[in-house]
Amino acid sequence: MTEVVIGLDTSCYTTSAAAVTVDSRVVASCRKLLPVAAGERGLRQSEAVFIHVRQLPEMLEMLSGQLGDCRVAAVCASVRPRDEESSYMPVFHVGDAQARGLAAMLGVPCFASTHQRGHIAAAMVDSGIGPGDLLALHLSGGTTELLSLRGEELTLLGGTLDLHAGQLVDRTGVALGLPFPAGPHLEQLARRGKSEARLPASLEDHDLRCHFSGAESQIQRWIAQQALSPEDTAMEVYDLLARTVARMLVAGSRRTGIRQALVAGGVASSALFRELLLKRASQRDRHLRICFGKPEYSGDNAVGAALIGAAKYRALRTEA
Repeated sequence: MTEVVIGLDTSCYTTSAAAVTVDSRVVASCRKLLPVAAGERGLRQSEAVFIHVRQLPEMLEMLSGQLGDCRVAAVCASVRPRDEESSYMPVFHVGDAQARGLAAMLGVPCFASTHQRGHIAAAMVDSGIGPGDLLALHLSGGTTELLSLRGEELTLLGGTLDLHAGQLVDRTGVALGLPFPAGPHLEQLARRGKSEARLPASLEDHDLRCHFSGAESQIQRWIAQQALSPEDTAMEVYDLLARTVARMLVAGSRRTGIRQALVAGGVASSALFRELLLKRASQRDRHLRICFGKPEYSGDNAVGAALIGAAKYRALRTEA
């Protein structure tokens, strides 16, 4: 009988559950976006918590239908956004509570991780990232952070000082009348547009920290004044993100000496963003190796939590 570890993640965007074998082979992944009303740019935490409470049992039922006669060996949930003790969002309590209850009923270990570590773990699956130290850039609606990962030590190097990359995408998309989250729809527009780098990249601290709020203000003016076509506006956003991220990755590599980078998070699931970033980064440092997770593991998902749980379970068995 195959032993599996269940992972749960209840973020600001997605309800998700996943299962991996104890040796870290992905078995199943189920996820569902949180519904957002047209014209809105997200949900209040209280609204998101209530939706997770409704959706998570559905995700677990779907997951159970894909597991056959597998035996659950452990459960792991994302319990907060990042590793810092002060990092907190109410939405993660839903997954944490379900995980602890499920583990108690099954009589198996329950492990805790963070949403950010889950993103990195999931993005590493079939990414081509090599062994050893790496830079990790997490780009989403709630996080834009550049980190170094040396062994198990995750160190913050830089990131945004105001808006997150995903917020820039979503706010632009909603202003253009697109559904939230806007990433896939904005990318479709951008592929029909062109960029002249009208938005200057704003960075400081030797290119390790960035600003997006000024660009967002300019974009809102363009939209209000109809100064650019929606297609060109969208392409300007992706071009700005690629130029900014390329500079941050090169700066991180120079600061740490690490020569490989893994880009994770919902923004990183965009094929257009990947194309533009690789082009911009190679112009600055052609020896820096940049890898991406599979698109289905780049957005919010519970695969990373399950993988982290599997690693913790293996360590627990070794200790025993």
